[in-house]
Amino acid sequence: MRISIYQLFVRHFSNTNTASVEGGTIEQNGCGKFEEITKVALSSIKEMGFTHIWLTGVLEQVSSTAYPAIPADSPVLVKGKAGSPYAIRDYFDVCADYAIEPENRLEEFSELLDRCHELGLKTIIDFVPNHVARSYHSDIYPDLNFGDQDDKNQFFEWNNNFYYLEGEGPMVLPNGVFSAEGQGRVTGNNAATWEPSLSDWYETVKLNYGHDYTTGRGTHGLPDTLAPLADVPDTWVKMDAILSYWQEMGVDGFRCDMAHMIPMEFWAWSTRRARLRDKQCYFIAEAYDGDPAKVTHGNVLKALLANGFDTVYDGDSYELVKSVVEEGRNVTDLDAVLWAKTRLEKMLRYGENHDEVRLSSSHHWGGHGAKMGKVVTAFLSAVGSGPFMLYNGQEVGEVGDVGFAKEDGRSSIFDYGALPALSQWVNGCAYDGAGLSKEQKDLREWYAEWLVLMDEPAFVRGGVYGLNSANIDNPRFKAGDEQVAQSIYAFLRHDRESDEAFLVVLNFNPTEAAYNLEVVIPAGAHQWLDAEVANRLIIGDLEPCGIAVVQLAL
Repeated sequence: MRISIYQLFVRHFSNTNTASVEGGTIEQNGCGKFEEITKVALSSIKEMGFTHIWLTGVLEQVSSTAYPAIPADSPVLVKGKAGSPYAIRDYFDVCADYAIEPENRLEEFSELLDRCHELGLKTIIDFVPNHVARSYHSDIYPDLNFGDQDDKNQFFEWNNNFYYLEGEGPMVLPNGVFSAEGQGRVTGNNAATWEPSLSDWYETVKLNYGHDYTTGRGTHGLPDTLAPLADVPDTWVKMDAILSYWQEMGVDGFRCDMAHMIPMEFWAWSTRRARLRDKQCYFIAEAYDGDPAKVTHGNVLKALLANGFDTVYDGDSYELVKSVVEEGRNVTDLDAVLWAKTRLEKMLRYGENHDEVRLSSSHHWGGHGAKMGKVVTAFLSAVGSGPFMLYNGQEVGEVGDVGFAKEDGRSSIFDYGALPALSQWVNGCAYDGAGLSKEQKDLREWYAEWLVLMDEPAFVRGGVYGLNSANIDNPRFKAGDEQVAQSIYAFLRHDRESDEAFLVVLNFNPTEAAYNLEVVIPAGAHQWLDAEVANRLIIGDLEPCGIAVVQLAL
């Protein structure tokens, strides 16, 4: 079965308070709860075809909301009103916002894991190894706090947890002075300054894995994969304890934030240890090879796969498709995705996630709405065999543009509030979609049907053969009055074991249909299929942003 991941951001998911106040508190705007993610909700996700559920942002984080024994953070650390879920305040605890009874938050989270497992859904949570909140302190395991035993007089020391600034403060953050910090520390994005900017990850501090990042990318002196706990940097020991803790609770895998900023030696060591505890533990790397902060000389995506990861973000394919849509490039440029075997088979593709803009945003993806989202999803999911991820709300055409970074096309992860479209499906936690429009219901049904198709052998383990180069001069391979083939993209998928094959044809033109569409199947494709098929396959008419899938008789 092909892995498909549903990203569920707990803060938004079950919240149906759509009467949100800009910058509102949890009392004003509401918040999703673990307990409200019911078996009914999870069953619907499972029935759509998802195998894994990524419970996003569950760890205790910087927040402006106080609870008994959990004080609110300094306002200078809090982005939005709810705070960043990637500024972790205690790696061994979950966010009290998500509990009906905050003092029982870990029990409520454990019960959610049990519900997922009872339905056959594997669970993934965030692992944020590069940085922690400036206010980090573990109440669950205070003996595993970061920095308590550090030599704070050194910028870098092999066994320190943090990197320390030279000179004296105060630590001046964009929203004010953070007086609780004595010796200044480097930000999560490597800014070694007492006055980080608004574009810096100012609310976080970078963790030290035994490598001085200022000396370059060489990490050859770090321990090897089999090193015992006594021979590895202190940060490694604590991170291994964190992974073990959540595995023992029942978490099946981890989405590792900014994994390219961590030495590969640590990943090889830690993923091995995690799989000694659970051999099927699933590791996803959020990583970008173009980031100058990467800690390897070669391609970091390949390095992460070689050092224990099951899959790595395919940000390059996402950006390529987005540029084709928004800049009007010829869709034949998408052939670049087909040239990389590792990308097709191993990398995680997505049309949305919490960091990216919504496909249905009015001012991104050409402003063409959910219909463009469908054709983008169809390409990214069908062109390869790697896992695919969908972000909650995508399936009902969520448009974003609310909260901390309003009008940027995203659904803010820093604020309390509901997702307007998704809340119509949630419908007071009935999860029956009663509030959805017909178009929204049809969209959700399309995603469900598409996921079923993606579980066919040709899409699970089959190869891919691009057809655009064979159709450059084909006058029946155009949308509208195009002079040359510009908007139609076609490819074959074929699984040799089952001998199943499909032709996929996509119209990326948002306004023009393709009439009397025909696809040339060249001799090379016949040889690749090891079968005789028609030299030209008639598709007929294909609407704007239309999708045609034809199973071939071999």
